[in-house]
Amino acid sequence: MTILHLTVPPLPHYIIGGYAVAPTGRKHPSRRNIEVFDLLVVTSGCLYLGEEAQEYEVSAGHSLILRPDAYHYATRACQEQTGYYWIHFQTLGKWGLSDQSLSAEPAEPKDENIFASNKYTTQTFTKQLPQFAKLLQPSKMDNLLRQLVQLNMNDHIPSVKWKQQLVFQEVIEHLSASMETAGPSPSALCAEQAASYLREHYQEDITAQELGESINFHPVYIARCMQKEFGCAPFDYLMRFRIERAKLLLLQTDLPIARIGEEVGFNHAAYFTSCFAKYEGISPRKYRQRFSHG
Repeated sequence: MTILHLTVPPLPHYIIGGYAVAPTGRKHPSRRNIEVFDLLVVTSGCLYLGEEAQEYEVSAGHSLILRPDAYHYATRACQEQTGYYWIHFQTLGKWGLSDQSLSAEPAEPKDENIFASNKYTTQTFTKQLPQFAKLLQPSKMDNLLRQLVQLNMNDHIPSVKWKQQLVFQEVIEHLSASMETAGPSPSALCAEQAASYLREHYQEDITAQELGESINFHPVYIARCMQKEFGCAPFDYLMRFRIERAKLLLLQTDLPIARIGEEVGFNHAAYFTSCFAKYEGISPRKYRQRFSHG
């Protein structure tokens, strides 16, 4: 499966769309580098399309996203009357392609965002969309796209344009859900459960054994899963999360450094300071001074 990875925010945004009926014998137009994404959702019949070297048969209940930077062409004419929605959309953020979901890729980009909880910076994440998919709920998608197209009549009104964008985000969510029917992998589930436990209990002393007992997985397996999904061991994950919580307290409160260390799970002020300096390259006191006025 080819998967589109969209960096969000900014959100992918709706431009224009419509509903078309292609009679028997009609071919989809060939185009190159149209500079927008073209989402096609077939409600009846079948579209026969190619993108670069890949060919698709998009039958009823299926969707295909044609890329803005590729060559698209018809591989054959419609064999029967074919109804389909076409939606042009774009993203101002980064996007890319792969043949697997992010959970199976190296974790470096994911690792950066998980711990970057500083409220003074905009945090991005990745939204995954299948380029070609069998829709999870075709009738629901049909309803959303019908709403979207009907709103075109009054899209000169700002409030209607806003409504279009809201409906389009539901379309995006439905497309994303269509590739998740198999559910997350066992390792991803284990890593997510472990991460949730560590985040919930970060103020406490946590041992590998306690973590394993809490989510019913062996500590060695947990460590392996977290390394795969987050790029770090459980203790390192916990330490990074504590440091991020400490950074927020340093910026948002006047609590003494030692007290902040206690608040985020460190029993000794000196240990907190050394860990903070190890991860941030600066002491807690200097970190706070960096953002203080005067």
